[in-house]
Amino acid sequence: MATDELDPVPADPTAPQVEAHLPPGVTRGPETLRAFHQVLGNTLVANVTSGYLWFALTFWAYLETRSVMATAIIGGGFMLFTAAFGTFFGTLVDRHRKKQVMVLSSTITLVTYAASGGLWLLLGEGRLADWGSPWFWLFAGVILVGGVVESLRNIALSTTVTLLVPEDGRDKANGLVGTVQGISFMITSVFSGLSVGLLGMGWTLAVAIALTGVSLLHLLPITVPEVDPDPEEGGPRFDVRGAVSAITAVPGLVALILFTTFNNLVSGVYIALMDPYGLELFSVEAWGLVLGVTGLGFVVGGGLVARLGLGANPVRTLLVVNLGIALVGLTFTIREWAWLYVLGIFVFMAIMPAAEASEQTVLQRVVPFRTQGRVFGFAQSVELAASPISAFLIGPVAEFALIPYMETAEGRDAWGWLVGDGDARGIALVFMLAGAIMFATVLLALASAPYRRLSQAYADAPPQQLEATDTST
Repeated sequence: MATDELDPVPADPTAPQVEAHLPPGVTRGPETLRAFHQVLGNTLVANVTSGYLWFALTFWAYLETRSVMATAIIGGGFMLFTAAFGTFFGTLVDRHRKKQVMVLSSTITLVTYAASGGLWLLLGEGRLADWGSPWFWLFAGVILVGGVVESLRNIALSTTVTLLVPEDGRDKANGLVGTVQGISFMITSVFSGLSVGLLGMGWTLAVAIALTGVSLLHLLPITVPEVDPDPEEGGPRFDVRGAVSAITAVPGLVALILFTTFNNLVSGVYIALMDPYGLELFSVEAWGLVLGVTGLGFVVGGGLVARLGLGANPVRTLLVVNLGIALVGLTFTIREWAWLYVLGIFVFMAIMPAAEASEQTVLQRVVPFRTQGRVFGFAQSVELAASPISAFLIGPVAEFALIPYMETAEGRDAWGWLVGDGDARGIALVFMLAGAIMFATVLLALASAPYRRLSQAYADAPPQQLEATDTST
């Protein structure tokens, strides 16, 4: 029976890992970098489309329902399903060519967005806007499916960095990925708010469907140099065992994933409450513009990583960046000042690309290419599973407990010295508690033995060589 050895370190620790994933005669260099840049450009188009419709759905749902719990359920549901399918998506990536996976993702997204447009035409906005009816949740769920499947493309993109980018430029390539994500966030947040406010949800759906079709047509002629993967025969569709074996083979990698998981548990608070807080301070059109302006932080942060890299130890970079994220959570709603909230979001977005690029760079170095899809997918499943838990919990807690409590004289007397006065002081208190928990967690991680072990494993790992080798004598 065939077996799949998942040891990321070869017998000779000084020798490169040789896996013939590129066609004979192709080496990672100008040709493969050109293919990577083409794929990255197409990902920009796809991410703009997906983000545009997802932001619009969130804005529209809150404006129609004025319910924090409704937006928490929508955001949490997205994270939950993305987490649930992460390992399955990762297995698909490992077993198929990366471009095939991206085409599949874009096709499914196009079909689901078209279906949501059909629901809009058949049922009308009045019936779809009642969040107590099943039609509201069917409409949101169909859009959610298209957004979740988009994560399949992102897993494939992470492995494409390993496949096409030379070792010494991989951290900067991950910075470019962050820049693209920032540009797409900036564009979509601006146009989603304007689109919902000025055009309505119906025309927003039409634009999203058209952009998805353009993205698919743009992807089809792109050539990604890669041979067909040779997956183990009879392997499971959800290859959790293979992913876990690859992860546990690297000292400290389990701790890194657990750390990110816990941080995502805390950051689920932001998923649930950031838009409602912003929409208390701004109109929907203005809030979209705010997100667009602050989205420049993604571009700035990703650009800095693309230019400067992540330093000799991306593991340390990841933890230091998370200290910054915790400090933002502690301070950006300390008073109900619009400028402070905008500044905090900008700083948050500016440091996020370094966090994402750090984890990606570590995994791309210490995990063998043939199992990277499963590892990225499994890490996504575990890490993102935490966010919907906190999002589902914090929505009802904020709406039915903390927000009403902070509107009472007792709540203002007890916490007014910390959070000041305003209409959204309950949400502000939740943000601060989440930031304090994250700050303490990062300090513990920096002092831990797994942090030191993973840092050493990254330093000792040899570069992965994916070019075909000549075995003739």
